[in-house]
Amino acid sequence: MARIAVIGAGMGAMAAAARLAVAGHRVTVYERSGTYGGAVGRFERDGFVFDTGPGLLHLPAVWRDVFVKTGREPLEKCVELVQVDPAARHLFADGSTVTLPNASRAGVVDALDAALGGGAGERWGAYLDRARATWDRTRRPLLEEPLPADVSPLERDPYPALKSGLLRRTARTVEDVGLRELRDPRLAALLGSYARLYGFDPHTAPASAAVLPYMEQTFGSWYVRGGMRELARAVYERCLARKVEFVFDAEVAGVREKEGRACGLELADGQEVEADQVVAGVPLPSAGWPRGEQGAGALVVFLALSGGRPTDTVHRTVVHGDGDALPVVTVERPDDPAAVPDSGHEAVRLTAPGAGAGQLDQVLAAAETAVPGLRSRLLWQETSVAGAARGPALAGAGGAFLAAANRSELPGLYRAGGWSHPGGGLAHAGMSGALVAGLIVEGDAFRGSQ
Repeated sequence: MARIAVIGAGMGAMAAAARLAVAGHRVTVYERSGTYGGAVGRFERDGFVFDTGPGLLHLPAVWRDVFVKTGREPLEKCVELVQVDPAARHLFADGSTVTLPNASRAGVVDALDAALGGGAGERWGAYLDRARATWDRTRRPLLEEPLPADVSPLERDPYPALKSGLLRRTARTVEDVGLRELRDPRLAALLGSYARLYGFDPHTAPASAAVLPYMEQTFGSWYVRGGMRELARAVYERCLARKVEFVFDAEVAGVREKEGRACGLELADGQEVEADQVVAGVPLPSAGWPRGEQGAGALVVFLALSGGRPTDTVHRTVVHGDGDALPVVTVERPDDPAAVPDSGHEAVRLTAPGAGAGQLDQVLAAAETAVPGLRSRLLWQETSVAGAARGPALAGAGGAFLAAANRSELPGLYRAGGWSHPGGGLAHAGMSGALVAGLIVEGDAFRGSQ
């Protein structure tokens, strides 16, 4: 039984901690704040409750696997998962609107044809075929296996771009795909919104970001009743049930080394912690986070509204702007009694990637196209500017969008969480925990999750 010190109580770190404890190790988590969950937080005021991090869950199978591998109670016994259908309504700058069903490729194609016409659905369907090929080529090396020492195969973009024009050029970025292959500014905006949701800039994100809309439209979008913080609570409680120890308000100053390998932690108060292995769930400079593009920040606005949520309300509406000044605003209106003081009120969250506090009026104006009469119903608002976050790891672009390997250059030190392989997002953080646990438990024999 090894002593394992985990830095940070984020989702990826807790996923690793629970798996390692089940494998028989003595695991202690050191968290500098007073609570667990990392970016998966909660804001409460006057009976209104909002997620401060991700609002929807994609690839729920990742967290189902965590619960299956760490105890008898499955995920659905610990939290209530609700499939969001329709998945989203998109309002475009030209006034057109399309409502996309959840986890139905045929339904998406039909909806786009009906709303946008001109073969829009057919072109999007053909694009999803190429996105599936990209997913099939990258799923194992980017999601299920440790990052190899030789990443050169992942530096090349696996997206099978169409050749067009006299020079037979292929699309290299998300923006290129929209212009050359989708050939409709609304479809291009739709594609770009998936990239922006994860903090990517469509002008620079590689074409392999095709896996993002494919992932969502294939595996669906899910809401956790009570908010995503409930998932963090369930993971934390699973850790406690597996005898993982948590030390809160314990800031880690650095990783201790002895004879060329990690041997514990040094806390900010001067305390030294001994450990046989260390898992860093946060990007400590001493842990060496050598690569990876970080995503853009976002303006997040919490709105408390008078009046109940209309029965025909869509959970998520994406408002597309005209140009890059405010390209997209996501409006989330969950149907959840736990989010409001009573049925006569509604809680709404706005997210505008890349926007700052000075653009609040523009964000509210965009949101009002999705929530008519919003300003007249407004009781109060709270705003925050979320810091830069990492998106999921992507192949191509010379490896610029790959995340740091789970096994660090210092023996005995591992990386978990959204800032490490396979990158950011709730599902990807859970995968990082599985990879780290596999590397520690199985060592060099570990080849990836099955």
